[in-house]
Amino acid sequence: MLSDKTIYIRDLANCPPAYLEDPARREFFEIVWLHNEEALHEPYHDFETLRGDWIYLIPPYRVHQLNKAGKKGVLLSFKQELLEDDIKEFLLDVFRMFNIQGEFSCLQVTEESEKGLVSIFNLLQEEYNHEEVNLIMIKALLKVFLLKLIQLKEQHFTRQDINEKRIYEFMMLIELNFYEERKADFYANKLDLSTKRLNQILKEKLDKTAVQLIHDRIILEAKRQIIHSENTIKEIAYNLQFKDPSYFSRFFKLHTNQTPNEFQDKVTNHVITRDNTLYS
Repeated sequence: MLSDKTIYIRDLANCPPAYLEDPARREFFEIVWLHNEEALHEPYHDFETLRGDWIYLIPPYRVHQLNKAGKKGVLLSFKQELLEDDIKEFLLDVFRMFNIQGEFSCLQVTEESEKGLVSIFNLLQEEYNHEEVNLIMIKALLKVFLLKLIQLKEQHFTRQDINEKRIYEFMMLIELNFYEERKADFYANKLDLSTKRLNQILKEKLDKTAVQLIHDRIILEAKRQIIHSENTIKEIAYNLQFKDPSYFSRFFKLHTNQTPNEFQDKVTNHVITRDNTLYS
């Protein structure tokens, strides 16, 4: 279904179960745009209302599965290759936008931004539905749509207080450094804060410390590799910079209440039953 596609657009109400079950789905960036719905998660930002238009941005290879059943909205999925000919700065902005919160990012669509987003999306969908798709046009319209989303993200974060911006910067630093840097003081220094102050901000906004969030990111990556790679548990442990695989197993169990092998067995069974190719 997806193996021969670089872009996929559907109304959520008409999205076939085969899409959810398709193994190729993990290679796509996903944009889920809900129309006049409650949020699918508990936002940690102070949004004006929890009902409205929400855009969820899910990066490739994430294990998180949002429950979109019965929701009004649209789905836009695309492969990275559609962006690869573009300038580096734009690509970095796209990757950052999709990785604000680790497993997925969420933006609330304002009335001000909705009109522009709708008009660009409609043009993109119209081009997508042509019998002979013009890939150059698709790429151009997709870029404009993503630029609109980047603009929306920037508007949101400039409205937040200074500590919200620090959290955003902290999450970006984790994304770039969690393989090598797992101590809070490294991130505090980068943000020009004391470790104590960084933890105060994170506890107030996210109810977690810096180390807890770093560990969450390591576990997310461990799950991703267990699900989507052919590596053994031992190889994954070494990939994640654990010198001792047995320590990795204890670390994984401490945070998930199951060993990596138990998690792998559950994932294998989950895929065999074809309930879904994503597992969290």
